Amino acid sequence: MADKVKGRVAWAFYDWANSAFPTVITTFVFATYFTKGVALDPITGTAQWGWALSISALAVALLGPVMGAVADHTGRRKPWLAFFTYACVAASALLWFVKPDPSWVLFALVVMGVANFCFEMAVVFYNAMLPGLVDKSHLGRLSGWAWGLGYIGGLGCLTVALVGFVQSDTPWFGLSREEAQYLRATPVLVALWMGFFALPIFFFTPDTKTVAVPLGQAVRAGVASLRTTLGHVRRYKSIARYLLARMIYTDGLNTLYAFGGIYAGVTFGMDFAEIITFGIAINVVSGVGAFGFAWVDDWIGPKKTVLIALAGVSVLGLALVLAQSKTQFWLFAMPLGLFVGPAQAASRSFMAHLAPKDMVSEMFGLYALSGKATAFVAPLVLAWATLAFDSQRAGMATILVFFALGAYLLWSLPDPTRPTETVQKN
Repeated sequence: MADKVKGRVAWAFYDWANSAFPTVITTFVFATYFTKGVALDPITGTAQWGWALSISALAVALLGPVMGAVADHTGRRKPWLAFFTYACVAASALLWFVKPDPSWVLFALVVMGVANFCFEMAVVFYNAMLPGLVDKSHLGRLSGWAWGLGYIGGLGCLTVALVGFVQSDTPWFGLSREEAQYLRATPVLVALWMGFFALPIFFFTPDTKTVAVPLGQAVRAGVASLRTTLGHVRRYKSIARYLLARMIYTDGLNTLYAFGGIYAGVTFGMDFAEIITFGIAINVVSGVGAFGFAWVDDWIGPKKTVLIALAGVSVLGLALVLAQSKTQFWLFAMPLGLFVGPAQAASRSFMAHLAPKDMVSEMFGLYALSGKATAFVAPLVLAWATLAFDSQRAGMATILVFFALGAYLLWSLPDPTRPTETVQKN
């Protein structure tokens, strides 16, 4: 029993380890350093960062199902998890070499894109380990605890970066502010954090037994399973419409977080210390929102909860686009965080209510795919609008369209928690 508990804790701790990457590199610190200090100018840098994220997300969308097939049909996941985890660690560390000069733009974008791709691929195998660790009655609990550890881990790494490098008059290890050494050290911090805290999962979390299935056969079986699942979805109009709606508004939510730090730094002139402080605050508020709205979800149902959350991020997001001062930015950004967590948490609850009992696993597999399939679209649109209008505000405003379209598609769906409404079937 003790070994099982140790394995579950080690698995959950991986979320603590890997959350440092999106928090410090792709959202708040390195992304802002790239746009303000490396790129030719902030507008061009924002667009370039958007292109790189789009290409990386497209690669994840194309190869994610294949990786899932490998996980499902070959058994062992830890070797693949280790490969992609430490490939992400290595790529993150390489970002140290990105000096504040436009000649390093291509190197930075390629390395960051590879790191992000490896990060997402590692998550495929990490998630695939969950069902083998606990009974179905405890899946949500273990997943939720891991999610909470991820918030704390991301904030922890961000705080270390703030205290040790960004805000310190004498950055650790004798680093100077010349050539932005104190900022270039933050992805190295992420690499060390992720590489060290990921170790417990490889030592203590059990892996499934190897299945003697050749890789080619595993891929073919996975593709066939995906085809079957898509065929089932076409028979259920409500599920298909929900997955489409969720795919669109989730793309907007992910892009909002990915470019939040860049927007704060470029448009409102926040320095790196302020951006990290903002990152810590918004993550705390998002966690509080997700926790508090859990009762609202049970009270009024996941559909209304998601619609309320989307309305909240839309109204406050518009206010952020129109805001003219740093004070106004803080005033609108903090309450916006309250709605981001609930939008994501209630989406999972919606799927749990909506999926037919004999197809829950299939539908959640497709639910996971829908979160990545079009993850490149919103960053792509943001990058185009930023360049076309020569305005970061215009680029950020495009995210609101994704919220509105997702809410529109969700609006006419039946509420799965109401007995008088049923899943629409062809």
